[in-house]
Amino acid sequence: MKLLVSAMETSSNIHLAELKKYLSQDIELIGIFDKTLGTPTYDVTELAVMGFIDALKKLPFFLKLNRQMATLAQEADKVLLMDASGFNLPLAKKIKEQYPNKEIIYYILPQAWAWKKGRVKKIEAYCDTLCSILPFEKEIYTQKEKIQYVGHPLLDEITQFKNSLQESGKIAFMPGSRKTEITKLMPIYKELALQIPDKKAVLIIPAKFDQTYIDKIYGDISHFEISRNAHESLAEADFAFVCSGTATLEAAIIGTPFCLSYIAKKLDYFIGRKFVKLPYIGLANIFFEKMGKAPIHKEFLQEEVTVENLLTEYHTMNKEQFFADSKHLRAYLQHGSSKTVAKLIEL
Repeated sequence: MKLLVSAMETSSNIHLAELKKYLSQDIELIGIFDKTLGTPTYDVTELAVMGFIDALKKLPFFLKLNRQMATLAQEADKVLLMDASGFNLPLAKKIKEQYPNKEIIYYILPQAWAWKKGRVKKIEAYCDTLCSILPFEKEIYTQKEKIQYVGHPLLDEITQFKNSLQESGKIAFMPGSRKTEITKLMPIYKELALQIPDKKAVLIIPAKFDQTYIDKIYGDISHFEISRNAHESLAEADFAFVCSGTATLEAAIIGTPFCLSYIAKKLDYFIGRKFVKLPYIGLANIFFEKMGKAPIHKEFLQEEVTVENLLTEYHTMNKEQFFADSKHLRAYLQHGSSKTVAKLIEL
């Protein structure tokens, strides 16, 4: 079987690597993915886009790539789309128009539940099998026969879980992966680390960053122990200070007490709050809100992100309650998703 894959983001390729473990050896991947997973037609490392202006500059390239992927679909038995709705939804439309009987599977669905719920109709119109990684996501879809909860990929990728506080003497700092996040949070995190002198400060830096970029963006980080393995360092840490994003869910699943810190550009934050009608920005908190429960962790946003506020939460957080909530979260997500998605692909 030839499987056309469109996995344009780093996280998607991490999930794809787990999925590949459960796929039959005779399945050949073609399309867009990381070259460590096979022989891509287009290597994902060459498609990186940083920011809105860069995206505009590369728009002609991506339109051409969309057409090329649609043409390549002719060779494929099935199509697997992962996240990246800005590229993948137009691609799904084009493929469905040209090859109406070719099955299109969408894994890691667009977050239509958070904003742009109108995309649900497009997703249902262009795609045949919808693999949801969020237990509540099915509620907003009308064609229930197309969508199923398959589990969450982080439960495939995370192997260490904590149920109690076992002092390691380490505190983890995760200022994110975007330049703006890092430059805004690092001065606060540096001062915070100095305020907790009895703990070793571990700075988690994405593995994709080279030393030149690190020196330019992070500044003086000589006070920190550097880690490139987020899951391992979170599992070792007594507490973590985490930027928004998937990292907050990783910490919550692992069972490392933490708080969320998020500082966006004022205009971006205003626009986000206007269009995204959610009470929380942390995924674990969103899950708990859906379950009718209190948030699992504190969220400090914009001007609330101060050394004083973060330090107070570090000292006063109810860690026993957090561990109980973390266990409940893992039960809520049930299991990993890779095995189920592999079975759906091979049906």
